[in-house]
Amino acid sequence: MKFKFKIQQYQTDAVENTVAVFTGQPSHTMTEFRIDRGVQAQPAFEFDDETGYRNHHVELDAKTLLQNINSIQNLYDITPSTSLSKGIGAVNLDIEMETGTGKTYVYIKTMFELNKQSVWSKFIIVVPSIAIREGVAKSFSMLEEHFMEHYGKKARWFIYNSGNLQQLDSFSSDSGLSVMIINTQAFAASMKEGGRSKESRIIYSKRDEFGSRRPIDVIATNRPIIIMDEPQKMEGDATQAGIKRFNPLFVLNYSATHKTKHNTIYALDALDAYRQKLVKRIHVKGFEVKNLRGTSGYLYLDNIVLSPKRPPEARIELETRNVSGNIIRKIKAFAVGDNLCEESGLAEYDNFVVSEINVNGYVTFLNGVTIRRGEVIGDSNELNMQRVQIRETIMSHFEKERQLFKRGVKCLSLFFIDEVAKYKSYDENGEEVKGVFQKIFEEEYARLVNDELHIWDEDYNDYLRRSTPQEVHRGYFSIYKKTNRAIDGKVEKKSGLSNDISAYDLILKNKERLLSFEEPTRFIFSHSALREGWDNPNVFQICTLRHSNSTTAKRQEVGRGLRICVDKNGVRMDRELLGEDVHEVNKLTVIANESYADFTTALQRETLEVLRERTAKATIAYFEGRQIKIGEEIHTISETEASRIIIYLEDNGYIDEDKHITPDYREAIANACVAPLPPKQQPISEGVTRLINSIFDPKALEDMVVEEKPTTPDNKLNDNFNKAEFQALWNEINHQYVYTVNYDSNELIDKAILHINAELEVKQLRYVMVEGTQDEDKVTDFGNTHSQSKRLTDVCTSTVRYDLVGDIAKGANLTRRTVVKILKGIKENKLYLFKNNPEEFIRKVASIIKEQKSTMIVEAIRYNMTEGKYDSNIFTVKSKTDFDRAYEAKKHITDYVFSDSKGERQFAHDLDEANEVVVYAKLPRTFQIPTPVGNYAPDWAIAMKKDGVKHIFFIAETKGSMSSMDLNAIEKAKICCAEKLFNSISTANVKYHKVASYHNLIDEINKVS
Repeated sequence: MKFKFKIQQYQTDAVENTVAVFTGQPSHTMTEFRIDRGVQAQPAFEFDDETGYRNHHVELDAKTLLQNINSIQNLYDITPSTSLSKGIGAVNLDIEMETGTGKTYVYIKTMFELNKQSVWSKFIIVVPSIAIREGVAKSFSMLEEHFMEHYGKKARWFIYNSGNLQQLDSFSSDSGLSVMIINTQAFAASMKEGGRSKESRIIYSKRDEFGSRRPIDVIATNRPIIIMDEPQKMEGDATQAGIKRFNPLFVLNYSATHKTKHNTIYALDALDAYRQKLVKRIHVKGFEVKNLRGTSGYLYLDNIVLSPKRPPEARIELETRNVSGNIIRKIKAFAVGDNLCEESGLAEYDNFVVSEINVNGYVTFLNGVTIRRGEVIGDSNELNMQRVQIRETIMSHFEKERQLFKRGVKCLSLFFIDEVAKYKSYDENGEEVKGVFQKIFEEEYARLVNDELHIWDEDYNDYLRRSTPQEVHRGYFSIYKKTNRAIDGKVEKKSGLSNDISAYDLILKNKERLLSFEEPTRFIFSHSALREGWDNPNVFQICTLRHSNSTTAKRQEVGRGLRICVDKNGVRMDRELLGEDVHEVNKLTVIANESYADFTTALQRETLEVLRERTAKATIAYFEGRQIKIGEEIHTISETEASRIIIYLEDNGYIDEDKHITPDYREAIANACVAPLPPKQQPISEGVTRLINSIFDPKALEDMVVEEKPTTPDNKLNDNFNKAEFQALWNEINHQYVYTVNYDSNELIDKAILHINAELEVKQLRYVMVEGTQDEDKVTDFGNTHSQSKRLTDVCTSTVRYDLVGDIAKGANLTRRTVVKILKGIKENKLYLFKNNPEEFIRKVASIIKEQKSTMIVEAIRYNMTEGKYDSNIFTVKSKTDFDRAYEAKKHITDYVFSDSKGERQFAHDLDEANEVVVYAKLPRTFQIPTPVGNYAPDWAIAMKKDGVKHIFFIAETKGSMSSMDLNAIEKAKICCAEKLFNSISTANVKYHKVASYHNLIDEINKVS
């Protein structure tokens, strides 16, 4: 496997912003100096090269640097800095990037660009942990070929090793791009017995083997550029003092959660990353314990089993008495009417009789008790709860893995545990002893494979059979470095594989092997070693087996699985490849040790705390003066443009009266169907969209984290599909059509003139008037700040040139000649409205013409049948609809109806209960009728009986209201076209009607003779 890397714009922006800070810096060759070799054991020995190369100093003064920084901040909607941050070196810059968006890639590319632009070539990457250090080293190795292709050179990199100090001389003498990676323990470990640790003392002391020189002095001579990876973890006094001793040229800080703020030059926070679909969406399975009064019985709803051949069954774990008289826990399948007391033999389950098994994930008993997925009743034992979590993680893993297997994507799961000994330990002979978690995992894995194997695809089953429960999990725990066990690869016992590899090398170093289907490891256990810095693109489940009072930040743990996944060929399964379905594949499921509500509340609070400052309202003042890019040019939004943006947002319902973002905009963004800006504003549309998306919307936090719900069942065709009544109906309607339309242009002109004169109303164009009020809210540390705002006032002139005729012709799909005739025919006072608000005038005139055109189309349209037919599989395509909308039907051609609204759900229920209905189908959206105003999909196909004999076929369109006034002209035209089609081709039994309820349908039946 080889990872495929590509240029992504957001990463390019982060690099370019950093380089732009030094705009005006002269490009010098490297500054030469003579390397001090110190006291040599053999002074007569001549070195081949005594010349060293250091970074040239920053020649820009503080004022110029701040101006450059402010220019970048204005362009990228970052609060401008008022001064250079007091720090180390010439400038201290923050680059904020959400976890999983490739900050390591960004800072490595930044080194290449700084080397290219300013010929700076000495860099030191400082990291807070070994896990991050190994991840950075792995990135350099993986990216070597990629950057060689783009820059024609390689970076010479190495990990600082106090046992190999000669590397520092090579670092000094190399005139090319040179990078040292060092973790803080090497220079800033905690004080011990009045002094530094042994490792950190080496870098500050004169070493005989290093020519009686101090390593820190050799490093400092190079004037390196310092890159801080996760700087919030390195704010201790010892670390900061050590950084200063490196004598850095300047410092670049890369993190998703900066603690101390410097000069921010790029910000891609959690909201930005989610909206741009650069990270996985988070699904949460929460768990909580409930103790019910009057019973001590233990209950856990393991699963709801759906089958096309029989009613749903609930798999419930409960306590039972075995043949030996001992009480054990066992999972059994129950149907409606089953008695848990009889099945278990225990009186504590008295009156627990199943009354309902709901496909949405809950079971109700006759005693009124309801148990839902994710609830444990009657057990406060933490270990039992953790067993449930492990089981749920494995189940989620299998479910996700089976889907990903077909795409060639390997699935990984990560467990965070509270005690290493719960996974494994070593006895006095050095032999490994399995911990309780390891035992539970292997038990549950084996049981689930055995229980479920028969229902899965055979190729996936073959994949599962390759490995034993013992082979599919590994653990990485830094504590074992102290005991020379388990992670360093030197003494770890062989697992029996022909090509064994230590857990340390596999998890931290050999990412390609870990993501290979040939490597059996799919489940990883860790304590705190993988808590930060480490991640893997194919982690799809994270389970937190910690004590309930754990203080570990949820964002920290969740961040290990946010990265977009890759397939077996190293190709990212991102938005470019998958389109808007990217979050259907890239879902991170968190199996939490608390309720869904508690987990999500805490996670959202942590996320909000680290979001950059954002405006909360879309106001004129927010847009006016903002800088955006049009191609390579910088454009400043004018007052007029700002006012038009507000009008656009208001007209499309994207902001409410308080200027907050509305659900309509969120839905449009999610479905990639945002209304375009008016033609004259198209050049600035991309920048304006970015500014709109930067406005803080609390609902966006809710959308980022959702509850994991039962998966949509396989909704296969059942016996109802083969009923003679439905086959007769299907044969009647299963055709595809083309249409022709001929209408009188003069009649359209007359109708358009009439309705424009009667209906056209255009608001006066509004411009900005500065006011002294302060009402613009900003989100800052959970509080509100205020700034000067501007209000709209009316004017009566427009100096912008418009192609009035051409724009209307384009919007209404007419010829220019026809549009000219319409404009000449309308009243002068209506035509005059164009000057007050040209864009609204054009939009509304075009809309009125289209409405009149659609009315005439219905009267003139003619349909002709083609040879095309629909395949029956259009009814069984897997629905993306939430399981909440699944209605278990009796007379439908599939077992479940996925309704689009409460009204449709009720309609399906009424059809199921009605004696007159024989069989029915919810028609899929792919069953479409072409019309000149867009394709149309009716809702229902229904076969009914009258007087117990005669069959009547209905094609029904369900609407909440029968009034045509509640439908817009385009929608009415589509329905009328469908009505004309079906009623023109129907036999005496086939009818098409628009109905609001089942009662309306009965009324139509009674009209049929």
